[in-house]
Amino acid sequence: MPEKFLSEQILEFYRSLALANFKTPDGIGLLNPYAGSNAKTIFRVVNQFLNKYYHDHDERTMIIGINPGRYGAGNTGIMFTDTIRLNNDCRIEFQEFRSYELSSEFVYRVINAYGGPQAFYLKFYITAVCPLGFVKDRNGRQTNLNYYDTPELLRAAEPFIESTLLKQMKFRINRQRCLCMGSGKNYEYLLKLNARLNLFNEIVPIDHPRFIMQYRRKKVEEYVKKYLDLLNPEGIQYK
Repeated sequence: MPEKFLSEQILEFYRSLALANFKTPDGIGLLNPYAGSNAKTIFRVVNQFLNKYYHDHDERTMIIGINPGRYGAGNTGIMFTDTIRLNNDCRIEFQEFRSYELSSEFVYRVINAYGGPQAFYLKFYITAVCPLGFVKDRNGRQTNLNYYDTPELLRAAEPFIESTLLKQMKFRINRQRCLCMGSGKNYEYLLKLNARLNLFNEIVPIDHPRFIMQYRRKKVEEYVKKYLDLLNPEGIQYK
């Protein structure tokens, strides 16, 4: 049987996320765009995205974030991609609703500096330590949570985190190195996971896009350059 295209493998993985059902601590909800009321729309767009950028058998280097938020992948199903970036940068029509994510704005600055989505996604696959997100109600308003924000949440999510990372390692993934978005707690936890699961030879930390856009906005172009240097250790010059 011919080897499946990477697009097919990732789509199967996303479909498995639609069935995810683990108990979160009281007061914390699971953010799952693949199983929500917009799931039909999400899979239409995800299908287009994967067929456009991953319909091949080439190896990718993995970039690993924390977990999806309400306005990025928690909304669109595509990591660090909001509806603005889908429409304007990926040229994939998404008119059902509108979302804007600060992290997505930065990531697509990097992507466009690298050479655009086609060039970038040919080399890289973006995922997250936990591929589903979490929300908590605070004073009647839903806010994002990170998988490591409470010990109880981490304990509940850990079996899911391990199993989904191992599933993705069955793709054609560069096992020599990966990049970790989040140089603090996310990096520390991924190092521990890596010691246990032996996923990569090297994990390279980089500041998280949200941190950059919230606290280092005046230095965004410096951070774009830092990202490019880490994404491109061979030193190829991009526009």
